[in-house]
Formats: sequence, C-alpha cells, structure tokens
Amino acid sequence: MIQFPVHLPLLLLACVNLMATVPAPKPPAAPRKAHVSLWHGEKVEDPWFWLREKTNPEVVAYLEAENAYTEAMTADLKPFSEALYQEMLGRIKQTDLSVPVRQGAFYYYSRTEEGKQYPIQCRRKAGPEGSYDGKAAEEILLDQNELAKGLKFLSLGGMAVSDDDRTLLFSTDATGFRQYKLFTKDLATGAVSAPLAERVTSFAWASDSRHVFFVTEDAVTKRSDQLWRLDLKGGKPGLVFAEKDELYRIGVGRTKDRKYLLLESQSTDTWETRYLDASRPEAAFQVLLPREKGHKYDVEHRDGTFYIRTNRDAKNFRLVTAPVATPDPSHWTTFLPHRADVLIEGVEPFQDFVVVAEKREGLAHFRILDVKAGTWKEVAFPESVYAAFPGGTPEYTSRAFRFAYQSMVTPPSVYDCDMASGKQTLLKQTEVLGGYDKSRYVTERLWATARDGAKVPLSVVYRRGVKRDGSAPLFLYAYGSYGYGMPAAFSIPRLSLLDRGMVYVIAHIRGGNELGEGWHDDGMLMKKMNTFTDFIDSAEFLVKGRWTAKDRLVIEGGSAGGLLMGAVTNLRPDLFKAVHSAVPFVDVMNTMMDASLPLTVGEYLEWGNPNEKAAFDYMRAYSPYDNLKQGAYPAILVTTSFNDSQVMYWEPAKYVAKLRTLKTDGNPLLLKIKMDPAGHGGASGRYDALRDKAFETAWMLRQVGITK
Repeated sequence: MIQFPVHLPLLLLACVNLMATVPAPKPPAAPRKAHVSLWHGEKVEDPWFWLREKTNPEVVAYLEAENAYTEAMTADLKPFSEALYQEMLGRIKQTDLSVPVRQGAFYYYSRTEEGKQYPIQCRRKAGPEGSYDGKAAEEILLDQNELAKGLKFLSLGGMAVSDDDRTLLFSTDATGFRQYKLFTKDLATGAVSAPLAERVTSFAWASDSRHVFFVTEDAVTKRSDQLWRLDLKGGKPGLVFAEKDELYRIGVGRTKDRKYLLLESQSTDTWETRYLDASRPEAAFQVLLPREKGHKYDVEHRDGTFYIRTNRDAKNFRLVTAPVATPDPSHWTTFLPHRADVLIEGVEPFQDFVVVAEKREGLAHFRILDVKAGTWKEVAFPESVYAAFPGGTPEYTSRAFRFAYQSMVTPPSVYDCDMASGKQTLLKQTEVLGGYDKSRYVTERLWATARDGAKVPLSVVYRRGVKRDGSAPLFLYAYGSYGYGMPAAFSIPRLSLLDRGMVYVIAHIRGGNELGEGWHDDGMLMKKMNTFTDFIDSAEFLVKGRWTAKDRLVIEGGSAGGLLMGAVTNLRPDLFKAVHSAVPFVDVMNTMMDASLPLTVGEYLEWGNPNEKAAFDYMRAYSPYDNLKQGAYPAILVTTSFNDSQVMYWEPAKYVAKLRTLKTDGNPLLLKIKMDPAGHGGASGRYDALRDKAFETAWMLRQVGITK
C-alpha cells in the first residue's frame, strides 16, 4: 500500500488557496499614438488610428496579445466547446452527395468525404433520353482537397464548363482577401493551366468554347471595373469594357438559354445591362437600356424576346417583355404588373415555361406560367414560416423546376416541381443524424411594433415546452442592410442552442427587403437609424412578451450586422446580456472618409457620402467607434480575420482597444482574430468553420449560465 504523508490535504488546500489568489490576466492595452483627422473643419483625434498599419510588427504583436488574452480568458471553456463541436459534428452526415443536376450531356454534383475539409466536384454522363445513370463512370472535375494541399485557406470562386463539355473554367483564392486567380482544366487530360488572370470576380464562356470573358477588380479599391476577352487558342486578354464611374461594379454571365452574354453594371440605385450574341464573341456588346438615375433593371431571354425586370413606375418591380431588336420602353409589353405588396425578385425562363420568384410578407413564393396554355400556378409550401430558393435548373429544356426548401425546423430539402402539373417530388432532405425529430420544435412568426408604428416580422424557433415566463435564454440575430433579406432557414449547429432551452429569433428589421424595396429604403441613408431602433424595439417586444428577460438576452450580427451590434450596444447597453459581433463594420467614419479603401465609394449610395456635411453628421451619430463612451457594457466577443477584405481587421481591433479604456464593468471584452489566411466568412474548411461555431456557441451559452 502506498503511504501518503499526513500533511497532504493541507498541502492541497494551500495550493487551492494559492490558485484562488492568482489574478486574472490583464487585457492588452494598445498604445495611444497621436493622430488627428480634419473633417469638415473639425480636428478629430484618433489615438488608435495606427492599428491599420498591417505590416507594422507592433500591430501584429498587439493582435497576437489580444488572441493570447482571449485564449487565457476562455481556457476553461475548452471542454464545453469541444463537447459542442462533437455534438454538432455528430449530427452531420460527413460523407454525402448533392442531388445531381443535368446540364447538356452530363449530370453534375458535389460530394463530401468524412475527414476532408472540402467538397469534390464531379459529373457523370447522362443516360438514354437524358436520364440520370448512377452507374456511369464518375469524372472528378475539381477535388478542392487536392487544390488545398499545403494551404491554410482555399475558396472556390466559381466554375463553368464550356459548351462542348471539354474544358473547365474555375477560380480560386488562397489568401482570404478575395484575390481570385482564373484557370482552365482540360477535362480529358486533367491538365490545369497557369493562371489566365488575377483578381477575377466573374467569368463566362462564349458558345464557341474558345473565347472566355472575365471581369477583374481594381487592385486598391477592389471594385470590379474591367471586362476582358481572351481567345484560349493563343490569344492575349483584350480589354472590352472599363466602368469609369466609381459608384458602379460590373459582372458578366450568360442568359438561361445561353444565347447571350450579359454584362451588368450596377450601383445601389441604378442598373445597366449590355448584351452580346454568345456565338459572336468578337463582336461588340450593345447597351440594352442606357443607365438612368434610379432605374434598376435586369434581363433574361427566351425565344427572341427579352424579359426585363424593371422598377420603372414600379417600386417593387414589374416584368415586361420586348423584342431583342427593339428593347426600348416604347416596345414593352406588360408580362406581370407591379403589385405594391409583392416584391418580384427574379425570372427564370424555360423553353415552355416561365418561373417568377416573388416575396410577400417576408416569405418566398414561386409562380409558374405554362406559356402554351397561358395559365399560372403557384408552388405550395407546407409551413407558415420557411425559406425557399430557386435550386438551380440549368437545362433550358427542362420541364421540372428545381427549388430548395427549408424552415427553422425542416432540414434543407431539394424538390423538383413538374411545371405542367404542379406535382412536387422530394429528391433529398439533408439527414440530421442522432434521431432529430422536428415535432419536438416549434417555429412561428411574430410581429413587433416599432416606435414609429412599423410592423417588424420576427421568425422564431424553440424546443417544445419552453416556458413563456421570462426565464428562457434568447438568442436574437439580425442583419438589416443592402436590401438583403434574412431567410428563416434551418441550422444544425443551432440545435445545440434549442436543446438547451434557448429561444432563437431572427429580426427582419428595416434595411433588408423582407417587406419589399421600401423596407430597404427605410433602413438606409438618412433613415438608417430605423435599422437600429427596429432591433431594440424587437428586443423589448420579446422581453415584454416574457419570451426572455434582459439578463437572458444575447445578440449576434456580422459585417453590416456587426455595425448593428455596435450601434444598439451603444444605444441600449442595459438591454443585452452578451454580444457576438462578427467581422463588424464599426469604424464607419474613418472607413467612409477614405475613398482608397475597398468598397468605400460604392457604399455612398447605401450609407451616405460623408463628404456632404448633413450625411457626415447623420452617420457620425450612429458610428459605433465614434459613439463609445464611459459606462457599463454587456459581455462582448468580437471575431475577425487579419486578411478580411470586406471589413478591414483594424475596425474591430480599434473598437476593442478604445472600449477597453471606457468600460466600467467587469464583463468580458474579447477579440479573437484569425492571423492565418482567412476571409470575411472565416475559415474555409468545413471542420475548421464548425470549430469556430462551437467556440462562439459555448461562449454565448456561458454568458447565460449554461455550461454543459
């Protein structure tokens, strides 16, 4: 028998007491360095301006110190984070296959393999009469795992197969800064070309399978501004079009029937399209309708006719048709009139049918026209709160329309809808492992009343049995910018919140397009404050309705949604228990006053031009960084990437550095920054991204007392 000294318990007690007196790590303090900006005659001091010096070793050292502090402050969270990661991973079918989709002589699909970070892009030869033949030899187009070997980050920008099915065009970024290089791959030999071009943002084939068109971005501002044409048989890229107006970005693509190449120039409020016969790649693009301030339109083609979605005399768009030879308004024929309560989001023409995507009261709808019969059908959905998207039906001659459907309780599902009969066929529903039972969960739509009387839709999901007595923790998410509506979509990681009794809510605040174009207009420019007050009013509605309580309410938003987090935390720090602010756009004035930064000038039409005093004053009144003040704040986790090109790392870094000098509470303020290559969306590998999600989830849960 081993004999222990009789004094061991006292020794252990002494060790425990010693550990108890070890002080918590001190947060990093970014040095202050004098910097003064002159804005509209006012001198504005910014002692943390120097943090934007990306190559400065002192900057890197500070950021690494922040990471080390976060690591120390969350060290005890690791077991919970790892348990959540395994729980989330355990619900995912790691080896899986997408639903094959026909394009020409092949069926295309992607598949994943357990243990591999990235999908594998494949195709098989179609069987008799275009049927899918699962026994046909698989051809691997791109194995992203092979492409990513030796890299810490890999993003596939896009891929397109030539009309003769022989050559693949694809782009990749290995930096996280969205610097995509364009390549070709010979699908017979497997040979991959040297980069055809760099900083490529979109591309398309001509129908001769020889000429390619691609768009490149400006090296400084990252504005997509130049269209190039390249003859793959020995030619050099030639500049076809340069967009001089800094408010516009361009992109190139093909019509559904592949007859035309389309070059779109778009600003926030004005769109213009040029078109070119895809069989005549060396000809000149023609302007469909010259740009006209405030006119937004886009185009599709079917049977010699352009289908034009236009907002002229139609706030939420209408559809008109026009002959290719004379597409001007004097030759327009109304195809689908404007309706004030319906947003027309897109049109997809087929040989015998036309599908229109619409949005009503924040929900997607699809209407199908049988051209020969002249009759319309609407695709029916089974739930009152859901998300639905066109699922990609590249074959123009198809008689089935593919769409993706899900809700906050229904896993992602892929359907084919027979456009003649309306019959729906479920092709696949994402399998959620571990015995997921949707009947254990409830989703519903609530409407919060904003302070000006506007009704704000809320999408809610929770586990059945949650009490409405204010005791439940609640996770409130929102975005509210650029006219991007947030879908009421399914999430496997979210189940880890719901199963621990947390209610999850998406607030569809103004700035998105859930209730039409006017919903965006009322949350931008000189009405941007509506975005922030809508969120606050939604939170107060949920507290008043006893869905939760202030000390049980956590919030999250990313990018422009990170701006939202900063603004509402400044306005109502007492209302929230904890905040996760991801890649947050928080240093609004410094960014918007610097026209050399990526995205800035093109954003004037969304946020305002701060060179104009009225806009400057309005933006400054809500800019999170500029409105930090001394006082108590909720627990805050800020996450970002050193190589983010959309919101520069220094915005969240400066925000945290400044807030550290002002907060009077003992709540955590943490900055977690990926120093390795990573992008605006974080890690590129699926397992890496899931680990990040598990950490963030664990941190948020702990703030409301849930630790297992």
